[in-house]
Amino acid sequence: QVQLVESGGGLVQAGGSLRLSCAASGRLFSINVMGWYRQAPGKQRELVATIERGGSTNYADSVKGRFTISRDSAKNTIFLQMYGLKPEDTAVYYCNFLRTVPRADYWGQGTQVTVSS
Repeated sequence: QVQLVESGGGLVQAGGSLRLSCAASGRLFSINVMGWYRQAPGKQRELVATIERGGSTNYADSVKGRFTISRDSAKNTIFLQMYGLKPEDTAVYYCNFLRTVPRADYWGQGTQVTVSS
């Protein structure tokens, strides 16, 4: 099993910044993709950014140039640095770790990000 604990959410004005953290513990073998997803009220959960074991990153078009995903492998922690926040970024942000063999998805409990206009 893998346990994920997010932190760093909060209330910020438009144009502001936040840094989310996700600390992982447990059996982390074969975790090949780590990422952040978000879910706004009344909407489906959507991908924000991912980082692969090899370091490749992927971003949703809506956050490119504003958000950066990174990791500290020694601390089993990933981060999401968010700049230029917009009201439409308001959502619950979830950390996700994907094990490919055997396949398993692990999710954190979520952290609320609220951007006021």
